[in-house]
Amino acid sequence: MRIFVTGASGYIGGSVSARLLQARHEVSGLARTEDRAKALRARGITPVLGTLDDQEVLAGAAHGADAVINAADSDHRGAVEALTDALAGTGKPLLHASGSSIVGDDARGEAAERTYTEAAVSPTAPWRPSPDKAPRVAIDRLVLAAAERGIRSTVLCGSLIYGHGYGIARDSVQLPRLVDQARKSGVVRYIGTGSNIWSTVHIDDVIDLYLLALESAPPGSFYFAENGEASFAAMAQAIADTLGLGTAQPWDIDAAIREWGYEPAAYALGSNSRVRGTRARDQLGWKPAHHSVTDWIRRRLTASEPG
Repeated sequence: MRIFVTGASGYIGGSVSARLLQARHEVSGLARTEDRAKALRARGITPVLGTLDDQEVLAGAAHGADAVINAADSDHRGAVEALTDALAGTGKPLLHASGSSIVGDDARGEAAERTYTEAAVSPTAPWRPSPDKAPRVAIDRLVLAAAERGIRSTVLCGSLIYGHGYGIARDSVQLPRLVDQARKSGVVRYIGTGSNIWSTVHIDDVIDLYLLALESAPPGSFYFAENGEASFAAMAQAIADTLGLGTAQPWDIDAAIREWGYEPAAYALGSNSRVRGTRARDQLGWKPAHHSVTDWIRRRLTASEPG
């Protein structure tokens, strides 16, 4: 199968691309620069030079592929519009990467009890995202609605992904921010009381889900990718133990925003995002094998090899 991947040089897209190559698929990947193109080519990925704003480039690559994986930017509506227009009526798979910050709250480090299933965030459900996340949810629903245009479209909504990647980009988003700040300052920080909880999933299990969805997800499918959860205080302390930095310390939201920016502090690190993904298990036979992010931090955070 010929598969076009946006984000092939990124964490999710690069890791999925590596597994696709192992399975003897032909993979092409969007590359913003000649240097990125060279790096992709060295990994066996055929580069497609362009950006998410180059609609003709995206359309041409989608036309030439048997399937498309959009893993570059969950918030780029123009890319989704270009890909769905190009794929309309073909019946080809389109997998789109979203993230469970769509259900994030303004908790500022405090705990929340509410959990969300796939049904709870469907277009017909009474739930509504925060204004900050409404544009991403609208993009997710645009992908889902593409099923009515003859596309086998799927949204894969990852939770906090951990594990070292298999592509050019080794690290995910959330935990590396905590680690980088800790190494810079000598103190591991969490926002507020750190009681806020995120669902988690290992990159190996995410890759498995992508391949299963590529093979057999029904048109218009939405899946949460999760297997376990942890508070940020627990994850921060596991990082502190691993790095030998004593006791993790609280941080007020304003200081966190100055360090990480508003969206990362408020949604990626300060919110609750507790989701329950049953559809992938029931519909696709997904069997995630990794259960504890804190165990991974203590065993593998400083490891040099992938996984």
